[in-house]
Amino acid sequence: MKKLIVARDHHDDSHLPNHLHPVIKQIYASRQVNHANELDNSAATLHNFKLFKDIDKATELLQHALHAQSKILIVGDFDADGATSTATLMQGLAMFGFINLDYLVPDRFSLGYGLSPALAEQIVSMAPDLVITVDNGISCIAGIAIVKDAGIKVLVTDHHLQGEQLPNADAIVNPNRHDCDFPSKSIAGVGVAFYLLIALRSALRDAGYFEQQSPPNLADLLDIVALGTVADVVALDANNRTLVHQGLARIRSGKTRPGITALIEVANRNAARLSASDFGFSLAPRLNAAGRLDDMSLGIACLLATDINQARRIAGELDSLNHERREIEQGMQLEAQAVLDKLAFSDEQTPDAICLYQGDWHQGVIGILAGRLKEKYHRPTVIFAGGDNGEIKGSCRSIEGLHMRDLLERLNTLHPHLISKFGGHAMAAGLTINEQHFSEFKREFEMAVSAQLSEEHKRCIILTDGELTDDCFSMEFANLLKQAGPWGQQFPEPVFEHTFELVQQRIVGEKHLKLVLKHRSGRLVDAIAFGVDVRAWPDTEARFVKLAYQLDINEFRGKFSLQLIARELQKVP
Repeated sequence: MKKLIVARDHHDDSHLPNHLHPVIKQIYASRQVNHANELDNSAATLHNFKLFKDIDKATELLQHALHAQSKILIVGDFDADGATSTATLMQGLAMFGFINLDYLVPDRFSLGYGLSPALAEQIVSMAPDLVITVDNGISCIAGIAIVKDAGIKVLVTDHHLQGEQLPNADAIVNPNRHDCDFPSKSIAGVGVAFYLLIALRSALRDAGYFEQQSPPNLADLLDIVALGTVADVVALDANNRTLVHQGLARIRSGKTRPGITALIEVANRNAARLSASDFGFSLAPRLNAAGRLDDMSLGIACLLATDINQARRIAGELDSLNHERREIEQGMQLEAQAVLDKLAFSDEQTPDAICLYQGDWHQGVIGILAGRLKEKYHRPTVIFAGGDNGEIKGSCRSIEGLHMRDLLERLNTLHPHLISKFGGHAMAAGLTINEQHFSEFKREFEMAVSAQLSEEHKRCIILTDGELTDDCFSMEFANLLKQAGPWGQQFPEPVFEHTFELVQQRIVGEKHLKLVLKHRSGRLVDAIAFGVDVRAWPDTEARFVKLAYQLDINEFRGKFSLQLIARELQKVP
């Protein structure tokens, strides 16, 4: 689908500090930064933990468990947020002196997401005194009931949206429960787990627990918190930006754990120059690969490793799984594209929604496939893969203007027989349906999307920060941009636009286009466009190209040079 390159409107930036570069001031203003204190990424600016509903109940449970040295079981999730949340509590609670700690992550393929009834039976057989959920639990009504009926206490930490009913847990710490006043509704599961530890430290300090010992330095966990926050693609509001900034600062200064060091090495990144996008595109996929293809315990083991050689061995296994995941995904993409090609829709005839099912598709990769198709066609997408007992599992990705979880809830209300279970966020969700209901679900889903999406929502627009002045087209300004982050979801990395003269073009790595471009200043600059249509490029007749691009610094054999990363590449007649 052809994307429209549109410059953002100019915003009033007079409220921002004058010492900032004028272009960066405008970039901040266009991202709704309204106060100078929103640019302060010091730890002191983090929201107060006391704003969480049930935080006092949660710390009481933990204090009692600490004094009794109760048996604690942390129940995680099989994605990167779940893995980092689990590792954060495993290491964080140990800092306080908890000894009887263990964790359990449901198998994606046999048990599915969260504390399900099947997982609950397994938990009961393990006989813990206290179960703590991380990155799940808010929708696990039946599973938590089974655990509670067995006399086990349950502390839920989660960030997913609550449904009509809350589980019968002893405490529920979740910013998205309806009665919670914590301002950062977009905090990730790992962030909630981190805040629980902050609250516990405060409660123990008030109780005099640290009179004989030093309180733990919880900042040691911020590298994991930052990785999980970016990996879960939550909105980088001011609070999340602070968590990510602090974690990145620790990694860049060498204060990180062996597991993250090993992931950085295997991804060929430079720890001293690591950025938030490296978390999202290099580290998180390797961590996620364990949960997608094998067992997320491998990813958690990497994060918990205390020895660099052990961490490197596990990171190597994760890297191999990630290569396997890519191969599976590429095969599924080709199959999905063949289905879409049969429908033969053009940019003008793209359906309002995409809903596909194939029994032999891999459950662990359907979310990525849904995301790829959503990006390509700019339409809400659901991809189903085969499951067990006549059920199939789906992964959904949405676009701005359509809240995916709300839409599934509406379908569930109107057609109670259609969806067995569902959960998620505005932009991503998961569900299970009976295979025989697929055609009906597809029809109802497409109709529901059509009723909600406006023509404006369906336009695929790349918003840019306009054209750069000649003096900003430099390594110095590119460095300023990197320092102005962290950039991420709903706080997007700056994208600029310009029409360049095309000097050279060639395909590298079978699907990427390497370019040499001439700027209007006469300067030659390298650019790369990832995943281009090799049927259209290289184009020997094109003399000029319009680019929506990110200003980047390429590092090769210790040398640094300006490089453009093309977000959209269009021939100019």
